[in-house]
Parts: sequence; C-alpha cells; structure tokens
Amino acid sequence: MVTALEHFAGDVGADGPVTVVGGRTQWDVGGAVNPAAREVRAPAGIVEFEPAEMTVRCGAGTTVAELDAALGEHGQCVALAGDDGSTVGGVLAVGRSGIRRLRQGPMRDVLLEARYVSADGHVIKGGGPTVKNVSGFDLCRLLVGSLGTLGFIGEVVLRCRPRPAVSQWFAGPAEPFGLVHRLHQPSAILWDGTTTWLLLEGHAADVEAQAAVAALAEADGPPAMPAGGRLSMRPSALRTLSGQFVAEIGVGIVHTAEPAPVRELPPHVVDLNRRVKQAFDPTGRLNPGRVVAA
Repeated sequence: MVTALEHFAGDVGADGPVTVVGGRTQWDVGGAVNPAAREVRAPAGIVEFEPAEMTVRCGAGTTVAELDAALGEHGQCVALAGDDGSTVGGVLAVGRSGIRRLRQGPMRDVLLEARYVSADGHVIKGGGPTVKNVSGFDLCRLLVGSLGTLGFIGEVVLRCRPRPAVSQWFAGPAEPFGLVHRLHQPSAILWDGTTTWLLLEGHAADVEAQAAVAALAEADGPPAMPAGGRLSMRPSALRTLSGQFVAEIGVGIVHTAEPAPVRELPPHVVDLNRRVKQAFDPTGRLNPGRVVAA
C-alpha cells in the first residue's frame, strides 16, 4: 500500500520545475516562483501524538490551527506561529519565528525529525523523534528557512510544550530594554518607540508577580504589526530606530511600515548558499525563482 508520503514523492517526481503549495500566507517570501513549475501539496493530518513524550508527528500540509487545536485538548502546544490557513511545512520552510521567540526560542528548535522529498524524487529522513537525536549533519535545521529550495518537507516530528495556564498582555510607557533583564522569561516585549507591550505566560502566581515588577496596565493584546517589511538588527541598534515600526526587544526583529531594503550579503555567504543549493538541487527544479539569500 502506497503511503501518503510516497504518493507525495511520486507527485514531485524527478524531472521538471515543481513547487510545493501550502496556505499561500507567505507566498511572496524569497521572490516569485517560476509560473512554469507544477504545483504539488504535502500530506496533511496528524499521524501520531504522544502526550507523555511531548512529541507529535504530522503531515507538512496540516494547518497550524488544526495542529494547535489537537494539542490543546491535552494541554500542549508547539512554538509555531502562522496566519489563518498557514501550514506546518510552510511556516517551517519560511522559518520566521513568532513573537514569542524571546521565551520559546527560534522556530528551528521545534523540529526534531523531517522526512522530505529530494530533487530526485526520493524520501529522505533527517533527525529523530527524540530531543537528543542528532549525530552528524543536522538536516532539520538546514531545511528550516530554506523556502523549499533544498527539499520539500512532507512529514515532521515536532517538540511540544505545556500550554501556559495564563497568558496576559500588558502595555504602557515603560523603558523596554531594562525589562529584558528585570523579568524572568517574558514571552514577548514589543516596542514602537513610545509604548511597550509585554506578554507574560505561565502559572497565575508567577504572572502576577512578574506583572508587579513590570508595573504595566493589562492590555487586550499586542499592537498591529506594520506590514511593510521585516528587518533583523543587533539589539543594541534598536535604540536608534525612527519612523513607524514595532521592534521585538531582546530578539532583534523589527517590523516596519516601509519595505525592507535589499541587503548586500558578503561574497562568502552568497557562495555558501550557491554551493548548498547545487549539492541538494543541481538542476534547480525545486521552487525555481525562490532565493533564500534574498
């Protein structure tokens, strides 16, 4: 009997330009795909969930919302963030961590195992279904943020975490940079140059104690994020920002109203990207047009 993953590999095949489609919520990241590329979709659905082990195996085409709902029934969650309709494989391929990164860590740490389809149409496995599983090259981390240019993610094993008992936003005119050091593991600190937003999560008593330290008023939620661009900056450089922006303090990500300027990458970084792409997809058939280095 042909499995869903094998069927996906058959769809990808070994010849001709091809692109994998998820929820299209971040479809323009990395540039437009060549319109001549065939469209394929990864398998969807939860294959196996082990609440005691805090791991879940699912198809890459599973929506983030569906996965979150299933894990929530057991008081767990995964550190994946996406817009309505976004898929697990899609957010991993783009690799943009959510605004809870300050506490949860980068998105790449969520992925324990990946089964992906290579440029020659074979199913390849990287990683393993346990936290300490890596020996040799960590292919999982390489796939996160690769925009599907090295392989098409078909099935993954993700690290789960307890769902916080309390999740509360606070806001006010506080100095944001000192909060990073005064608070214990805040989930997010956002700043637009005037107002600071703080997300505290955990047990009720802990959230209450940390809220007293921050001395901010309760808020309904985070600010609306400017949709123009997204920059990565040194935390020390955030103090110099101007214009319309929302910065993730302690992380270095800045959401801006204007499109992000094109970065000039060092030649050795450009060459490394070229050589990795050549090794995984020598004919350039996977998501042609997407450029990770862009």
